[in-house]
Amino acid sequence: MKITKLKIRLYGDPCLRIKSDPIASVGPSERVLIHSLIETMHENKGVGLAAPQVGIGKRLFVIDVGDGPFALINPKIIKQSGKTVMEEGCLSIPGVAVPIERATKIKVEYIDEKNKKVKKNCTDLLARVIQHEHDHLNGRLIVDYADKELLKEVKDVLNDLMKRVKE
Repeated sequence: MKITKLKIRLYGDPCLRIKSDPIASVGPSERVLIHSLIETMHENKGVGLAAPQVGIGKRLFVIDVGDGPFALINPKIIKQSGKTVMEEGCLSIPGVAVPIERATKIKVEYIDEKNKKVKKNCTDLLARVIQHEHDHLNGRLIVDYADKELLKEVKDVLNDLMKRVKE
């Protein structure tokens, strides 16, 4: 299986704002994408990476919070409870951290790499990362949660990222 090095798209790239399309079934090309996403995530010291972050409009992301990497295809968050605020960063918006309130417990339903339907109860960091990556599939970014004051503070960083996208 040939693993391709993927380029992480930065803030300002229009692909980050598009709602992703479902995947009909997981075949060889999806498995190559999954492994390439995992490789790219690890290379960039991330804990999650969504297909839209590399310019692919598919409902797929990978996660590794320390228990080994896995992929979630066509994920749906079907239950959530509890709330906590924590600062989040994003590989597509380096240098920016935003305090975001998210559910502390979720139940997610998805298809795995073997085309099997999975329902998984998740808590704490895993639940947070899934919610973060799920946002990417819907074109939502961490800066969408930022208040006006924080946006003013990070304006220069965001403008610099948008310039890099245009180059």
